[in-house]
Amino acid sequence: MKIQTTLISFLALILLFAGNPELSAQNIAIYGDTVHTMAKTAEGQWQDPIENGVVLIIDGKISAVGPASAVEVPEGTPEKRCKVVTPGLIDARSVVGLAGWLNIDHDSDHIERSSPMQPELAALDAYNPREPLIDWVRSFGVTTLHTGHAPGQLISGQTFIVKTRGNSVDDAVVQRQSMVAATLGSDALRSGKESPGTRAKQMSMLRQKFIEAKAYQEKVAKAAADEEKDAPARDLRKEAMGQILDGKMPLMINAHSSVDIQNVLRLQKEWQIPVILQGGAECYDFVEPLKKQGIPVILHPTMMRSSGAGKNASMETAAKLIAAGVPVAMGSGYESYVPKTRVVLWEAAIACAYGCEFRDALGLITHSAAALLGIGDRVGSLEVGKDGDVALFDGDPFEYTSHCLGTVIEGEVVSDIAR
Repeated sequence: MKIQTTLISFLALILLFAGNPELSAQNIAIYGDTVHTMAKTAEGQWQDPIENGVVLIIDGKISAVGPASAVEVPEGTPEKRCKVVTPGLIDARSVVGLAGWLNIDHDSDHIERSSPMQPELAALDAYNPREPLIDWVRSFGVTTLHTGHAPGQLISGQTFIVKTRGNSVDDAVVQRQSMVAATLGSDALRSGKESPGTRAKQMSMLRQKFIEAKAYQEKVAKAAADEEKDAPARDLRKEAMGQILDGKMPLMINAHSSVDIQNVLRLQKEWQIPVILQGGAECYDFVEPLKKQGIPVILHPTMMRSSGAGKNASMETAAKLIAAGVPVAMGSGYESYVPKTRVVLWEAAIACAYGCEFRDALGLITHSAAALLGIGDRVGSLEVGKDGDVALFDGDPFEYTSHCLGTVIEGEVVSDIAR
């Protein structure tokens, strides 16, 4: 009986460690011929790569990074060695985990068609941490996803941020609410007599929802200040729009064409709300207005299909935005066909080939992406105190003959298949 009790306790302990990311965090020393920390100097310049460097991770956090000759690694610490080390990669706009690789109803929770405006829908309620697409992108070094409801409705729902590991949402989540996802233009127009059937209707519907949310907030505030006044019945839709008005969540608007991007600029100016442009196929014509109004861009995948709303997309847009000083990151976007996602590593590589300097291109999926998403204190660069998220390569990450040899999240080796 004592042996059985001990065995049961041991198995329970294994399950506890397997299900808790804090307990499963490990110590590891990662050596690289070249270590791209993707950290910046006080002047805002990229720090030089470290030759023959090491990243030491203790209890899931980076405790030291520098030349191997200068970093003391505790005896017995597990080691990984490769040619090139980078921070774990960040996909700044994805639907992975809501959209699955089979392209069937069973794994397609990325869009709700019953209403054109549903800001109350929470991505974490639809996220499947065991979706095979998560394993796929993780095997290419992606450690963090900003994922959620896809473009296709005027407001399709909320997004959130997760690590690409864990058996439950709680294991994976980094930020439970990130943005409200909207779409302007042809991708969100409805046919027949359904609204919105035109761009003017899209804009009027958005304005009306903000007006209603403002009125709702005022009623709540009056009821809180006067005990004799009854508070209005809770309205999740108005509460979500109110968070945008309060600046607690940005409105991320997918827009590609010139006319739709102008509407994005107009809406932000009218309501003075935090807005992020997503997609932006023709945003190269609006670089200065975007910069002036402080609107960051989560750019479409460089190799997106140039058709429909994205027919005028350019592979040089990332370089132009960076040169102008517009905050920019790159996302995989949404693909309606199998396997339902792109790999941001490859998309950033093409941006590098079309005008981006190497570290600027790598920044699109590391440091710059983390800063845009508001999680730069945890991820995006290899610096002491940040999460031990690392990608290992056998050569230049942007060279098509190179492979991702391994992926580490908070000190835990989560992928060691060469891709």
